[in-house]
Amino acid sequence: MDEIEAAGFLFDMDGTLVDSTAVVESVWTAFGHRHGIDPAALLAYAHGRQAIDTVSHFLPGLSEGERADLVRRLVAEEVGRTEGIIEIPGAVAMLEALVTAGAPVAVVTSAPRELAIARMRAAGIPVPAVVVAAEDVERGKPDPQGYLRAAALLGVPIGDCVVFEDAEAGLAAAVASGARAVVVGQHSSATTVDLTRLTDWTRMRALLSR
Repeated sequence: MDEIEAAGFLFDMDGTLVDSTAVVESVWTAFGHRHGIDPAALLAYAHGRQAIDTVSHFLPGLSEGERADLVRRLVAEEVGRTEGIIEIPGAVAMLEALVTAGAPVAVVTSAPRELAIARMRAAGIPVPAVVVAAEDVERGKPDPQGYLRAAALLGVPIGDCVVFEDAEAGLAAAVASGARAVVVGQHSSATTVDLTRLTDWTRMRALLSR
């Protein structure tokens, strides 16, 4: 059993607490085909990032209004598709234990709030009081703004927090924030070399620092 102790617990959502792989791949693959973008390259870049940043990266010639309209339609499609969305194994029990212990908990996601809450509810994940979503920050991951904001809202110094992430953009944000970063899943890069890793939540016990 892995034990991780912290004063505050900050979680990414997709790929960390919620497995929405089937929906995400379906929506973005169809988007890639419509716009002549290689779906594999699109998905590799999009993971962990805000939709607006992905659209801007692959379709730089669009006007601001055109980009915003594309993103609105993408998000609307994703919100309405919750079939197959499940918890990362052990996530529900782990979060319920933290809440019972009175631990400061936040979710920091690149998804808009409506989509984040829809996916957490579909997977049975308890929705914490603090959710920092795409519309709550000026700069998305890999910028650390979301994690810094979450720590401030919890009233916990970022250096006393642990961040759980599964994607490169999110892990870069976590490291840059000054929090302790933990990898959830199999992602491997130069960023992850010295980081603690969890396969899922079934063998992890979170302890609240007092």
